[in-house]
Amino acid sequence: MICGIDEVGRGCIFGPVLSAAVIFKSKPNFLNELDDSKKLTKTKREYLSTLILENAYYAFADISNEIIDKINIHNASLLAMQIAYQKLNIECNLVLVDGKFIPKIQAKQIRAIIKGDSMIDEIKAASIIAKVQRDKLMVEYDKIYPLYGLKKNKGYPTKEHKDAIKKHGILSLHRKSFQLI
Repeated sequence: MICGIDEVGRGCIFGPVLSAAVIFKSKPNFLNELDDSKKLTKTKREYLSTLILENAYYAFADISNEIIDKINIHNASLLAMQIAYQKLNIECNLVLVDGKFIPKIQAKQIRAIIKGDSMIDEIKAASIIAKVQRDKLMVEYDKIYPLYGLKKNKGYPTKEHKDAIKKHGILSLHRKSFQLI
């Protein structure tokens, strides 16, 4: 079994970094449709996410902005990957993670693959379901904090988001260790 792991939200200034771990139950017939989540439309991501969730074992893990501020985004991303894999509770022959750093995972083999979210089906799938999951979270936060445009900016440091911080202030879910304005 191969497990793919990816994270989303590294460059955000609001909310958690979120990771997903994915193991396909069998080889699904939609693999040729998978790609890096950033290259897919919202509609395509949501469609593929549904297919992935139906055809894979998966787990999510998120690391809060408070922990990100304490241990930095790099370590928080690795921790999210580690926890997502642990939550799967399935032993894999090979674990493939997107990027160049390897989280603390107990596996027979583990490899970090730069641009893995564009090359490896399991990492592509993890990228997609993680993005859809985090985006849904941002839509929920937008209902609580509508002045910050989270439904649109998804927590990223857009001009509108930074202007909202200047006008309305920093929220408890903003990453204080990041340059907010």
